[in-house]
Amino acid sequence: MQNRVLFALLAAVAVILTVRASVFTVGEGQLAIKSAGGQIERTDYAPGLHFKVPFVDEVARFDKRIITEFYPGERFLTHEQEQLNVDFYVKWRIANLRRYYEATGGSEDVANARLGETIKDSIKSVVTQRTLQQVITADRASFTSSMMRNAAPAAAQLGVDVVDVRITKIDLPAQVRDSVFDRMRATFKAQAAKLRAEGMQAAETTRAEAAREQTEILADATAQAAQLRGEGDAAASQIYAHAYGKDPKFFAFYRSMQAYRTSIGVPGDILVVSPRGDFFKYFGRAAASP
Repeated sequence: MQNRVLFALLAAVAVILTVRASVFTVGEGQLAIKSAGGQIERTDYAPGLHFKVPFVDEVARFDKRIITEFYPGERFLTHEQEQLNVDFYVKWRIANLRRYYEATGGSEDVANARLGETIKDSIKSVVTQRTLQQVITADRASFTSSMMRNAAPAAAQLGVDVVDVRITKIDLPAQVRDSVFDRMRATFKAQAAKLRAEGMQAAETTRAEAAREQTEILADATAQAAQLRGEGDAAASQIYAHAYGKDPKFFAFYRSMQAYRTSIGVPGDILVVSPRGDFFKYFGRAAASP
């Protein structure tokens, strides 16, 4: 009886172990590959529970999310043979699991090492074509696109997609930093002086053009004003002549009243005129009236 119980327990344990060895799970953020005897059998597993031949099939799981690897302190030479220390990082993810497994053996470290060398060669090809100033002042977007474009073929051979490549720091070795900065300051100073000279020349040209236009505008305005005054005086003369022709006595009286208004009684003025002259003729007639 005891042997039967022991045998049953052993059989149950064997069944449980066999069942556990026959199934495997794939998570949402994972990729899985099944192989037997070193030969890949299947790579297209969806998340969930799957079966395998126990003790024959081997299953390896990989992260299908984006992987970030940092590469600090890499050294490169510019077109003018200036040494640069460059820090950068690479973001990548598995695109072709079978190719990735065959190329790297499923090792993330191997993939990072080979990708790092590829990106270094890409950065080198970009940096060596530029001077130090061009590297520092380059558009980072075009810089990054050039590196990704150069690295894409090698990444495809590894079965991965390069999502992003970013240079986080560009630094100079201490022994050449001061001399390079002095040369860059001198270059920028010369460029600034040139731009200031061009700006002053453009300002002088603009001021001269504005002065010429001002002179032309004032001359045209003066000519138009003189023409309008002449036309106004001519029209006034015609009106005065017409009014004088209708009633000469009233017109003479009206003009005398205007003259009295503007010349008599103004504070601070002294008027020396004979009271018997024509200027006061209307006053004389008023005095002679009863």
